[in-house]
Amino acid sequence: MRLSDFILKNLEPILQAWEEFARSVDTPMPALDSRGLRDHAEYILRSVAEDMRTSQTPQQQIDKSQGMGPVTDEESAAQSHALTRLMAGFTLDQMVSEYRALRSSVLRLWLAQGYEGKDHQIVDMIRFNEAIDQALIESIETYGQAVETTRKTVLGVLGHDLRTPLGAVTLGADLLRQTEELGTRGKKIIAQISTSVQSANHMVNDLLDLARCNLGTGIPVRPQKTNLTSVCKSVVDELTTAHPKAQIIFVDTGTVSGQYDPTRMAQVFSNLIGNAVRHGNSQRPINITLNGDGTSACFCVQNYGEPIPAYALPSLFNPEGRYSRYSEGEGASSGLGLGLFIASQIVEGHGGTIEVESTLEQGTIFRVKLPVSQ
Repeated sequence: MRLSDFILKNLEPILQAWEEFARSVDTPMPALDSRGLRDHAEYILRSVAEDMRTSQTPQQQIDKSQGMGPVTDEESAAQSHALTRLMAGFTLDQMVSEYRALRSSVLRLWLAQGYEGKDHQIVDMIRFNEAIDQALIESIETYGQAVETTRKTVLGVLGHDLRTPLGAVTLGADLLRQTEELGTRGKKIIAQISTSVQSANHMVNDLLDLARCNLGTGIPVRPQKTNLTSVCKSVVDELTTAHPKAQIIFVDTGTVSGQYDPTRMAQVFSNLIGNAVRHGNSQRPINITLNGDGTSACFCVQNYGEPIPAYALPSLFNPEGRYSRYSEGEGASSGLGLGLFIASQIVEGHGGTIEVESTLEQGTIFRVKLPVSQ
């Protein structure tokens, strides 16, 4: 019997084997009933059988083996299965294991009928594996897209909703600061609360900016006539006040102005100088320069201390690459947060570039180059 015919005539024992395996999968969600365990399995099997009965050219076979099978606008059973398994708490590995079990059970049951080594049996097994692989590819791709969409959405919602309680804490701290009964200790506690909330607000803003990038809208940049030197000085003054023990030296070489988003550029300066304060040698100065030649502007911040490892530099502005490799470690490349990614996106939005070099002798230098548009 041809394998496609065998599948359609033996759906029940095949589905029973699928159900038994799915029941053995441990998930954090409530146990599924028989219908849930067999979710879309029958439609997947029917699609596989139909695919095996459809003639294909050698080139179509090659394309399918390379993951470039036919694509339709309608959602396939394999794609629907991936979404429902995600909602049921199945991991990607667990969903893939279902296909492995299905492949094994179908071939085992079919070959038990008698394998004679005929050409059509070999062809049927090849076509069956191709069809299963095609369904598996569709499920994996859909599962991955759904996870990524969920992650981006949750990130955006989290960043947005955190603003409300943080705003309430800020308002409460401001009201308490005006209370005359507060003693020295009370004022110190309120100051600590305000500083912590300000840091949390910065993190929330970074989350929102990351969410905008992930969702494809990008970080909004609204250029206007801006005195960039004045913006930089304000950030330096703010950070000097917040970190009185840090030696922040800003060399003023003249006014640099042009078409920039002052708020966003302040964010760039704050992220880069703030990182220098946190990761630099507190016994040595942090040197900051900002100069222009009429066509371009160059901002540099230099700090001394442990250099960033050479292997970390290529992905320093890529949070996914950096976190996957050394975020759990310690040292100059760890703990930099999303600030560098956000800064690079803002600089790119202005048509500029950002680069870094780091050695023990010269220290760590971040250099931002921006066009000057009047």
